[in-house]
Amino acid sequence: MPSPDATSLRLLSCNIQAGSSTRAYREYVTRSWSHVLPNGKRANLDSLAELFRPFDIVGLQESDPGSLRSGFSNQSDYLAERGGFPFFSHQANRRISRIAGSGNALLSRLAPNDLLDYALPGRVAGRGVLIANFGSGDDAWQLAITHLSLGARSRQLQLAFLAELLAEQKRLVLMGDFNCAVDAPEMASLYRRTRLQPLDHCPPSFPSWAPDRALDHILTAGFRSADYRALPAAGSDHLAVAITLHH
Repeated sequence: MPSPDATSLRLLSCNIQAGSSTRAYREYVTRSWSHVLPNGKRANLDSLAELFRPFDIVGLQESDPGSLRSGFSNQSDYLAERGGFPFFSHQANRRISRIAGSGNALLSRLAPNDLLDYALPGRVAGRGVLIANFGSGDDAWQLAITHLSLGARSRQLQLAFLAELLAEQKRLVLMGDFNCAVDAPEMASLYRRTRLQPLDHCPPSFPSWAPDRALDHILTAGFRSADYRALPAAGSDHLAVAITLHH
């Protein structure tokens, strides 16, 4: 259901690991079959849909657009339908034949004015940013959903690209799996060239079974924020991060 207060927005960012379950580092090996087979993912997706229901906007990373490991089902479409989101969009960034695919996605109870997607630079292709514009006039704002690379050099290139893309925006949210802390050296260009700034408290989100690293973030500009927290996300190896924004 939408926020009861029209001046507030409840946002969540979640790396859903394509619906897989990982509860220990060893399971990256012992459950490696889950990266190519659909078994057990539907129950995780149903749990994620229930998690998403209280939120106005959800940004996804590692959502499979339809391959063997998802039973050839678009996971973003399924989560939008199960969670009751009338608007959704999927940005497919990486596909390994018909075995696996991955991308960013937007689930929204608000109608975006338009949607844009960009490939991000990097040593290995397959990363992107999905952008949605909402509102008009003084109420206009922009949301960007991304998933950055594992390597610091590629992240530096990607963050410089994002900084240029988002530099002129006064009211802005950038969310996703950054694969680094908010104070990592490569983040400096983003803060220098945009109005985005990290919050004082960044809850750890990885690994989900014993979180000690803050890799998933929601950065904002032009909003007052409250209730920034991490939440379990079914079996994913990342916790979701959630925030309430006030105009």
